[in-house]
Amino acid sequence: MTTATHPWNGVLMSTLDAAADPDAPLRPVTLPAEWDTEAAAALAQLVPGDDPIDLPTLANGWTRVFAPDSATARSLVWLLLTRQAAPTEAVWRCAFDRPPGFIVNLAAFVSPGEGFAARTFVAALRLICSVLRHTAESTASLRNGELPLPDLFAPAAPATGNAATQVEAPPLVAGDILLTNLDACLAGVGLDYDSEDGRAAACAIAALATLTAHAGRGPETLPLPPVRTVLPGLGETLRAVWAEAAVETDTPLAPVETGFSASNPVDGILGVEACGLAPVFSMLRPDGRLATSTRQRLEARGFTTETALAASLAGETVLPLPGAGAHLAMYRALTGFVDRMPARPEALPSPARQKLERGARRALSARHGGFTQKTSIGGHRLFMRTGEYEDGTLGELSLSPTRESSMVRGLMESFGEAVSIGLQYGAPLDAFVDNFAYSCFGPAGTVEGDPVASYATSMLDYVFRALSDAYLGKRLPDGPHQDAQTEPDPLLPLDLPGEDDTPSGQRKRGLRLVC
Repeated sequence: MTTATHPWNGVLMSTLDAAADPDAPLRPVTLPAEWDTEAAAALAQLVPGDDPIDLPTLANGWTRVFAPDSATARSLVWLLLTRQAAPTEAVWRCAFDRPPGFIVNLAAFVSPGEGFAARTFVAALRLICSVLRHTAESTASLRNGELPLPDLFAPAAPATGNAATQVEAPPLVAGDILLTNLDACLAGVGLDYDSEDGRAAACAIAALATLTAHAGRGPETLPLPPVRTVLPGLGETLRAVWAEAAVETDTPLAPVETGFSASNPVDGILGVEACGLAPVFSMLRPDGRLATSTRQRLEARGFTTETALAASLAGETVLPLPGAGAHLAMYRALTGFVDRMPARPEALPSPARQKLERGARRALSARHGGFTQKTSIGGHRLFMRTGEYEDGTLGELSLSPTRESSMVRGLMESFGEAVSIGLQYGAPLDAFVDNFAYSCFGPAGTVEGDPVASYATSMLDYVFRALSDAYLGKRLPDGPHQDAQTEPDPLLPLDLPGEDDTPSGQRKRGLRLVC
């Protein structure tokens, strides 16, 4: 049993008056003396009511559950005091009916003059994975928010007595590791958010986190490491963690999933400048002073505060801020290196799209981005290709059904060209989605090759629901299944009577070619 005082011995504390919002009454909040009023306000938001808040007592509530011994409790308190990691919002309220989690402040693992402390980062993640799995076992009876409802309607396995034939349920997720403050971390190592090196370093850090979290589950769960690591020493740590994790096991550990955090009060406790993978959009703190990331980027460019001010007054752009396009580029780069991504950031319309006049066409450049998706809808193959503008918005659509008649192929290809022309003349994609998603005609059926849908009522239904997920950030649910016996598939020949259906004494008819 851990106590509230032992791990906190020797910590200098102070009491600040704070409130969750300006209209709420002030409450005394006792927290480390180095923390600011933003952390006090975050604690006031986490703990409802008007009573005083004492951080050691509050932290003891979840430390008692997480830590199996006093050494682990001291390590968890140290992660909190150094603002490297803190539990998610539900854990602070001791709500263990769902998987717990920790939010990891990436910027806190950057040391001045030394760069990103990859080994310390791995050690902290291993500690978090250990306590999450311990908590998952000790609070399994409380986790009533994860009832496998789809399995209730699955057919029961035959009682043959053979254990090999029994279908095992997937293991429950032990918890989440959510990364945050990515841009401030990149600033600490001298990299810009909107740069190739910045995106490469972010991918390497995210891959290292996922490799560490998946260790002990078998090599098939490991993500591929990025090609470039950029940061000194990070490549060696990645290879070492990969070698330890890529080991076959007959008893895999409970899964711990990785991702990026969304905005929440824990950001204030950790002193986060930019939530999750978002960039720092302001050079100033809320109190009007220069943010830590701003000072670090000025130092990396050889500026002091005085010389940066003089250059700004002279009309020079000292520190360009990343925009929505950089946010979207970072999102795309990190996809695949963590288990769960947050909501896709919306790309703001570019100046060219804002100034698009009626009757003016915005053509794609000769070399542009996009993706190709191979899918099967009800056994019918379809290739979908997209073309994107520089700002990431959709500007071209190509649809190619491979095994259909020439008429069907021509209609689908012409439809894709018509949609492309509409997009290039400024037609909104959501209007196409509203009109063609859930359209019903054959072929329809199970979707294979793309997890965005499991069933489609037509090829166009799948296409525009996939485009909605990729470019609008809205995943639309499957439509109702159509009875395949109600009408024949218009893209297949009509069913002919078989031998068993032919009346006796009547010759079976067949197709004849009429010239």
